[in-house]
Amino acid sequence: VQLVESGGALVQPGGSLRLSCTASGLALETYAIAWFRQASGKEREGVSCISSSDGKTYYADFVKGRFTISRDKAKNTVYLQMNSLKPEDTAVYYCATDLDPFGGSYYPYCPTYYHVGQGTQVTVSS
Repeated sequence: VQLVESGGALVQPGGSLRLSCTASGLALETYAIAWFRQASGKEREGVSCISSSDGKTYYADFVKGRFTISRDKAKNTVYLQMNSLKPEDTAVYYCATDLDPFGGSYYPYCPTYYHVGQGTQVTVSS
């Protein structure tokens, strides 16, 4: 099983990015998926989750209204659309999922971080 994040870049404040999490070895549509981030010298923090079965979503307060998580079953990919980016969004962003499918049934619909990708760097700076 391998999760691969992509889409990170240097962007100006107020800009947008779309991160992708692509899986090999499992069907993402049956797994709850989390995006979390870790800024240099800071603790890891959860950003957003999407449930396995019905696509329910969760957002941390600091990204509500700016970020959107979504799933493309045909591409076996989960996205994190990030708008109105702020310098404090600068971090390495990771996607993660459970060992087993069909998790994330209850709020906040997040999996354990059993499988984690290598991360993608997002830098928001002018």
